[in-house]
Amino acid sequence: MLILLPPSESKATRARGAALRPEELSASSLGPQRARVIAALTEVSGREDAAEALGVSPSLAEEVGRNTRLLTAPTLPARDLYTGVLYDALDLASLDPSSARRATRRLRVVSALYGLVRMTDRLAPYRLSMSVNLPGVGPLAGAWRPHLEQVLPEDAGRGLVMDCRSSTYAAAWVPQGDLATRWVTVRVPGATHMAKHTRGLVARALCEEPSDPRRPAALVPLLRDRFEVRLHEPQRPGRPWVLDVQPA
Repeated sequence: MLILLPPSESKATRARGAALRPEELSASSLGPQRARVIAALTEVSGREDAAEALGVSPSLAEEVGRNTRLLTAPTLPARDLYTGVLYDALDLASLDPSSARRATRRLRVVSALYGLVRMTDRLAPYRLSMSVNLPGVGPLAGAWRPHLEQVLPEDAGRGLVMDCRSSTYAAAWVPQGDLATRWVTVRVPGATHMAKHTRGLVARALCEEPSDPRRPAALVPLLRDRFEVRLHEPQRPGRPWVLDVQPA
């Protein structure tokens, strides 16, 4: 099972620690594209119009400034870097050892800067959305798509792809072929805050689950003790199954 998460806008920071070592990140084939995005983001973030170019408020100048120190800033494991509603609900630090190992195997974050990361990857804090048209690189979802298409099918293997991404990040990779028949989007009715929280709870529940279901239909009995769930078949070939989820 592969569980895809979006990054959080908010990031934790540290005063001390090892600098980014791009060659040690997982999905090493993404290295050349990561280098291009890092170089472009570093250059743009040092400009006077950086906030405008990155589509953020001028009040976030300090966060944008971190983008100029990506290769020297102290890093954190992704499990500590990403914060906010979804990651608070996921609460990786409180998982038992077996569930924590499954989280390492199953969870991936689709990132505008790094492309794809595991929870153990050490990353420098940054401010960048997948919706940005980054000068020197182009629209990031499209720039990452051909690279993620080479990596994610192998990560998914024969299991389900549980998609907890927002639409902005979902645009960077769409499962194709046989993999699309095992693609399940987690949909949560209601406000954005509740949707993020519930997706975090679902991701946690799937990390705590020892079994590794191969069919979307197996998710209903697996999750219904914790959530109200309803599974919808794809509307047409190549589209995902949709799992509507609400807290029980």
